Amino acid sequence: MTVDIRVVRAGQMYRYYLRETVVGDGRRPARTPLRAAQEQAGVPVGRWMGRGLAVLGLAPDEEVTEVQLRNLFGERGRHPYADRIEADRLAQGASPTEAYRAGALGRRVTVTGVDFVFRPQPSIYLLWAFGDEETRLVIEAAHERAIVRVLEWIEDEVAVIRYGTDGNYRVRPPGGLVAARFRHYEARSGRPLLHDHVLLSVKGQRLDGKWGSIHTTALHENTVAASALYNELVAAEVCEELGLATEPRTVTPGRRPVMEIAGVPHGLIRWTAQRSDQIATCLSELEHEYVTAVDDDGEPKYLPVVSERARAKLNQIAARKTRPPKKGKARSLAQLRADWKASAIRTSGVPADVITSLLEYARAAAAAIRARVAAVVDIALAAVDVTATVFVMNNGGRFHRRHLLAEARRHLALVLRGRRRDPGLDDQIVATAITAHCLDISEPTTVRGLEAAYRLYTARWALSDLPARRRSPAAPDPERRSPTDSGEPPAPRPPGQDAGEWEIPRIPLQYDRAVLAGAVVREQLRTTTVVRGRAYDVVAHQQAAMPEQLLTSEPADAEHDDQEQKPGRREALDLTALRALRDSRTDVEALDLTAERLRHLQDAFAAAADRAHTTMGRYTRRDDAEPPHPAHGDDQQAHRPQEPGPHRGRETGH
Repeated sequence: MTVDIRVVRAGQMYRYYLRETVVGDGRRPARTPLRAAQEQAGVPVGRWMGRGLAVLGLAPDEEVTEVQLRNLFGERGRHPYADRIEADRLAQGASPTEAYRAGALGRRVTVTGVDFVFRPQPSIYLLWAFGDEETRLVIEAAHERAIVRVLEWIEDEVAVIRYGTDGNYRVRPPGGLVAARFRHYEARSGRPLLHDHVLLSVKGQRLDGKWGSIHTTALHENTVAASALYNELVAAEVCEELGLATEPRTVTPGRRPVMEIAGVPHGLIRWTAQRSDQIATCLSELEHEYVTAVDDDGEPKYLPVVSERARAKLNQIAARKTRPPKKGKARSLAQLRADWKASAIRTSGVPADVITSLLEYARAAAAAIRARVAAVVDIALAAVDVTATVFVMNNGGRFHRRHLLAEARRHLALVLRGRRRDPGLDDQIVATAITAHCLDISEPTTVRGLEAAYRLYTARWALSDLPARRRSPAAPDPERRSPTDSGEPPAPRPPGQDAGEWEIPRIPLQYDRAVLAGAVVREQLRTTTVVRGRAYDVVAHQQAAMPEQLLTSEPADAEHDDQEQKPGRREALDLTALRALRDSRTDVEALDLTAERLRHLQDAFAAAADRAHTTMGRYTRRDDAEPPHPAHGDDQQAHRPQEPGPHRGRETGH
């Protein structure tokens, strides 16, 4: 996820933010004014944002002062100008108690806000770090606008003020919310990491003018959907403004791929992942301790397998244990960018000409991808994919609307490849999924359960329609053995053997099964009256969602893969490049992108796109001329979902 959330409490935690976070994660010297400390740290001043600023006498992009922060976040939710209000009331003859109450925003609270951390994908902030000044400004502007749009969505669809008995009654804050935004440029490791801390106040005003507190649980529940929306908005604007495209990359086999900018080498992303490597090493040791821990009687303390929930907890512990100290001497952004480029050229293993011309390489990759992959969003088929993925990924097959919304935004990012979309397309997919494929199983016993956001759903399909769940390692089938199983019990782990020399038993990940489930249901849907006669829509939908399949005029034949191309077929990809493309981590990373090769590839991809449009027109004319008919065996084979290739991209792990 690229959006994290953490509560801000009055007291020690607020003082931590005021001492370190607002000055770029540095150490603020004692008795140093906030503005001077930010200038010394080389970070910009904080800015106010949100639609609720007018009620408090603030303006968007106005500078955040230390007194305002202390009142709103440190004094348990007071007015940013509480000192001025209190002084005016005292001058008017009010008592100290009345003057103090005049500067309060409702009841005093302990949790005064939440800290949202927004950061783009690594390939985007690498372009920001290594690109020219224009590229940097474009990415920062896209980053800022995406944050504003996500905050508006939170104000309109997520944030609620609780009131009444046990907080059962809820209302949207009609005036909006108030937040303070602080920008950082680097990670604790010193590597580039463009990110903003948005301190969102929990105070909101109801229609009757009374101040209440925003329900923070609702903010936590919708963090994944907010992260998906932010990723989609940033990637779309950056790609449209700079002429780029995105591609899926896999970090961990079996986990969900993450959309990165095509053409940015994987080696550069690994160069920024120094913390990830440290966490992974520590996590392996913690997993070994977890599965081998015993109590006083010598019995295992935990299950001898690492579940998804246990892995997440251990990952948090590993992150805390490997957390480096704060950065040292402050440097300006210009100096940081120069040092980052020099360090990447020296230590990343990526050629210097690629780093210095990273934007040109990314644009060349985008030209190849956009000519080869058409953005096709079929709402009916997207609803199938979204529902099947959410159904499988949620234990028990029960989910809420927010789960569908987050998955719909991920699906659109995968299909559109960095192109902009209509604002309400994600809601249309969710509405179609709920109407056509979901069953409402809510049994509300409270007012909260009656709200649309908290309705409980499950899929209409039976589990027998989907691929069978893998057997648990704890309950193997004694009658069935794998082909390589000799029947002998596994050899015990030798004493003193390191964790890295022994495979930790883990519960298999579910994302692969979720993708397969969507393919099964989509294939069943294709033969019904819902999409019958639209076979090409299914193929185009799969082509957009699985862009690794090349649009060649003829399928590649493994037996004749080494033969040279025939003269006069310049529009087809040469087989050497095709083999390199299949073996590469990304779509175009393994290709030698010389000027001649780029022209060759662009011509080939343009011709492939023309053939695709011709095929689509032929299917359209056939559908208009012939009545719908059930698909034959050959059609089933032709439109079967493609299996992932070996050059799958990078998956989210940040």
